Amino acid sequence: MSTDPLAPLLDLPGVRPAADEARDALSAVHRHPANLRGWDKTSTEASWRAGRSSAAIDGGSVELRRDGDFDDPILAGAMRVAQALDGDALDPLTAVFRRAPAQAFARLHMLAAADLVDDPDALGRPRAGTDVAARLDLLAQLITGATSIAAPVLAAVVHGELLSVQAFPTANGVVARAASRLVCTSSGLDPHNLGVPEVTWFKRLGEYRSLSAGFGTGRPEALAAWIIFSCEALTAGATEARSIADAARG
Repeated sequence: MSTDPLAPLLDLPGVRPAADEARDALSAVHRHPANLRGWDKTSTEASWRAGRSSAAIDGGSVELRRDGDFDDPILAGAMRVAQALDGDALDPLTAVFRRAPAQAFARLHMLAAADLVDDPDALGRPRAGTDVAARLDLLAQLITGATSIAAPVLAAVVHGELLSVQAFPTANGVVARAASRLVCTSSGLDPHNLGVPEVTWFKRLGEYRSLSAGFGTGRPEALAAWIIFSCEALTAGATEARSIADAARG
């Protein structure tokens, strides 16, 4: 009998093929000619699209000012997070995520919520409560090696659990989606952050909200529905990445 706490998730109907499809799609887009040497440029474009969509999911603006500043605090936070997941900043953040996920969550919250809280000391601090602490600790164990589940499934679990636990006073959605991305980079599923699943999560916002809420119930059918939905977004995000690469190649 497997001791991997997440292993049973792969046996839920539809989960394994959805995870395989997401993995294959992201692997293929990394082999796109534009991404073999110019992935730094396509990754930057992907990060910007991801940041705008992530902000929109939480009701933020998607309007970008010519001077690079953002009038909307949700968009400003989402774009700071996007910048932290791009370029030279990505590798250090991924390294922190691998060894100390709680520190990475705190860093993401500091970036996402800087314009949303009145007390700077509240930035990066999870809500008090043993349940919050216990669930974050369990997530940290999973990320640092307690499971060997397929990366698309782990990304869905981390994403869904952070949405469910609402660890911080605000900006939990932006943090959860960024943490999902860090699972993808740290696992090698999407090492250069080329995919843009946020576009699909925004386009299918009603499903995103209902299925993530269902994940929090822990019912097997609800877990499967959320994981499959998340994998579908990763697959669609690879298609978005291909369109970015095609445009970059001209």
